[in-house]
Amino acid sequence: MVKKVMFREKIKEIISKFNEVEQKLGDSSVIANQEEYKNLSKEHSYLSPIVEKAKQYLKLLKDINELNELKESDDREMREIALAEYNSTISNKEKIETEIRLMLIPPDPHEDKDIIVEIRAGTGGEEAALFAGDLFRAYTRFAERNGWKYEIIDCNPTGLGGYKEVVFSITGNKVWKYFKFERGTHRVQRVPQTEASGRVHTSAITVAVLPEAEEVDVEIKPEDLRIDTYRASGAGGQHVNKTDSAIRITHLPTGIVVACQDERSQIKNRAKAMKVLRAKLYEQKMIEQERKMSNDRKQQVGSGDRSEKIRTYNFPQNRITDHRIGFSVYNITEVMDGNLTELLEKLISCENEEKLKKANI
Repeated sequence: MVKKVMFREKIKEIISKFNEVEQKLGDSSVIANQEEYKNLSKEHSYLSPIVEKAKQYLKLLKDINELNELKESDDREMREIALAEYNSTISNKEKIETEIRLMLIPPDPHEDKDIIVEIRAGTGGEEAALFAGDLFRAYTRFAERNGWKYEIIDCNPTGLGGYKEVVFSITGNKVWKYFKFERGTHRVQRVPQTEASGRVHTSAITVAVLPEAEEVDVEIKPEDLRIDTYRASGAGGQHVNKTDSAIRITHLPTGIVVACQDERSQIKNRAKAMKVLRAKLYEQKMIEQERKMSNDRKQQVGSGDRSEKIRTYNFPQNRITDHRIGFSVYNITEVMDGNLTELLEKLISCENEEKLKKANI
């Protein structure tokens, strides 16, 4: 009962805060201060749907109190009607309360950012490269299912249709929300196409998912960069073999190297490479901040470290197991065709549960 009272007081505080923000947004001095106005507008957008639900919740509490009184009525018919409405109202109240608790989870600072994904073949040679290609196709088909756009930035294909590495961007609504769970080592167990004896092999690839960074997020000084151009490589006599359009950028202070050879234009390749460099520097900045904030990183669903084994794809058993939450699905063909929704929604749900416990909401 104490917790319910605390929750009710919390949402009253939120409504009060929302009214305060609305009042400030109408203040001429705030309107003149663009930075303050922008921050308040963002807070208003965040609080607005919560307040709408909170008002519904408070009205339901009032209705429940009234129905409680009617349940004690001397009129039998009135008691029966009140009881039926009471049960329905209680169910509705619990539903809205859960929705509010989820809405109160602090928003991910990268929620609205587009992403850059890097897939690299690890142990397993050609089989690992083939699986890197399979996962790349699964990701891009998942993106297409959700109406997101993807663009290859750099790739190193193999002769059998796999990739030693492939780097690509995905743009769309809440792409980070789903793809952030893909960071880490993915292990595959299957019979390789090149295996004559039919033995199951185990290989691995690593996936990095970086939120795209704006220029204001990280400062890159021109003098800190070494930019090299070279003739790109490509299969079948593509244009990349004929011009020095490929770009390699080295960030001297950190030693980070990024490259792009996918475009005909050297200028476009440079812009794409800078996008990747900015994201990598932003990731370093995030990791450093997270290290300073106790053990928050370890308490989430996975650390995002690409050395962490997060998932196993067992083809003979038609099973995919996510080791972070001990959850398995038995539709490997559908998942590899881009149907990642069930797996990722489960991860989102588990993360939300952890956040609710931590925030004590």
